[in-house]
Amino acid sequence: MNDDFQLLVSVLPESLQTSVRGLPAGEVLLEVVMDLGRSPEARLAGRVQRLSETPVTRKDLEHVLTQVGAVGDDNRAGIERTLHRVSAIRNRQGKVVGLTLRVGRAIFGTIDMLKDLIGTGLNILLLGRPGVGKTTKLREVARVLADDLGKRVMVVDTSNEIGGDGDIPHPGIGGARRMQVSRPDRQPDVMIEAVENHMPEAIIVDEIGTSAEAAAARTIAERGVQLVATAHGNTLENLVLNPTLSDLVGGVHTVTLSDEEARRRRTQKTINERRAPPTFDVVVEMVTRDEVLVHRDTAQSVDRLLAGEEVGGERRQLVEGQVEVREEPKLVAPLPAPSRSSSSSRSSSRSSPAEAPREASKLGPRHQPGLRQGTSRIYAHAASRDLLERVLRDIGADARVVGRLENADVVLTLRSRANDPKLRKVSERTGARVLAIKRNSSSEMRRVLRDAFLIAEGVDEDQVREAVLEADHAIQRVLSESVVVPLAPRPPRLRKLQHRLVSRYHLETVSQGSEPQRHLIIYPLGALVDLPRNVDRDGDMEEEEEGAGGLS
Repeated sequence: MNDDFQLLVSVLPESLQTSVRGLPAGEVLLEVVMDLGRSPEARLAGRVQRLSETPVTRKDLEHVLTQVGAVGDDNRAGIERTLHRVSAIRNRQGKVVGLTLRVGRAIFGTIDMLKDLIGTGLNILLLGRPGVGKTTKLREVARVLADDLGKRVMVVDTSNEIGGDGDIPHPGIGGARRMQVSRPDRQPDVMIEAVENHMPEAIIVDEIGTSAEAAAARTIAERGVQLVATAHGNTLENLVLNPTLSDLVGGVHTVTLSDEEARRRRTQKTINERRAPPTFDVVVEMVTRDEVLVHRDTAQSVDRLLAGEEVGGERRQLVEGQVEVREEPKLVAPLPAPSRSSSSSRSSSRSSPAEAPREASKLGPRHQPGLRQGTSRIYAHAASRDLLERVLRDIGADARVVGRLENADVVLTLRSRANDPKLRKVSERTGARVLAIKRNSSSEMRRVLRDAFLIAEGVDEDQVREAVLEADHAIQRVLSESVVVPLAPRPPRLRKLQHRLVSRYHLETVSQGSEPQRHLIIYPLGALVDLPRNVDRDGDMEEEEEGAGGLS
């Protein structure tokens, strides 16, 4: 055991010192936990060991607190000139009822996997779960930049975890200088002060966790100072979805595309996009202490993520002292097709005939041939579940609401949330149909669900089934033979239902004739349609909607 570790052991009550020294030499001690009225525990890498059967008393807690530095506003204290941390748990009256004594270690060579990135001058952000070694790597980054690369380095040390407790920094940060932060809420001010007063070439910051700290980080980056920091979050996706910290990787905002641009991208008109250049050029996801996933181009990775694509990256592992690097695959997930509704009697798309049946196979209506038979399962994503259940009952849809996204055949979501990365990944994996609504209202849900489930209210179900089967057979003929197929005359509500079904395959339709002989004609995709004189190209669907009792 090294001298630093002995200093941590020495602050424990005598009985616990003996127990800790008796722990197996080959196992790594992470922390000692002391909770009032409970047995003390040693948390080792991979297991927990009880140190004593005697419960911890207030006297034991007070003994430790008298041996360490003052507990700050963040409920943390340290042992002078060591990297160990003592964190307190308080009751509602402010009295300490628990302590976590975390072992701090300065380990040289821990950034061998990242050394090529450190010297580039790029801003680097480290992400990872607690205990994976982010602060240990950050400390080594400070030493390498200062001692090996000869840069002027300033460490902004909020809880003294990087440079240790006391006024003299721990040797683990090498020649880097250290600015302590008196209170956690002052970290953004100290970050800016470090740049303005001390002319550093690189700044090291641990645990960026607030919007003010994220703004300070952007200010530092814009002044040309290299910034290496850690942030709360396990992965890049976590960070993008975190409204407080997403600015670190460029931020996210919702934009509305023109009709032409939406067709070109094959997306909905409302999508999420990166708002600005990222503060950090490189993002490193720490999987374990010896494995990382590197995103060398943060902007590109975030753009791919928001587009619903796999971001890929560079997976690096330390194996027997050697760094192994392999590229992660960048599989592209198709974008979920937005629900289509037409305001004219003629609908078309640039999709190929081969793509049309594939897109339609992702739909969830019970009447749609080739779809899952039986009751459909719907998940409410960013929409009211209670309202969805009520609307499904009202329209008589053969569907039930489920509580997990992964179990759904159909997902109902707000249009502004339809491009959420998780939603898009899961829907691609499960084949679930994504239905978007403009607002969280019963009328909007009824409109979208009636269209999706091919429901014509007030019409006999046998007539609905007959009309749908006729349209489906005609669609298959048009797709396979590229011929024009007229349908039988139908009432307005059933014509509109057939029109909805045809529009999903992105074929062209017109209504022809006068009541009661008015009927649909289906044309191959891209066909030049010469409409007869008795067909009102611009007003036909509006007339059908009116005749259908306002179904829209």
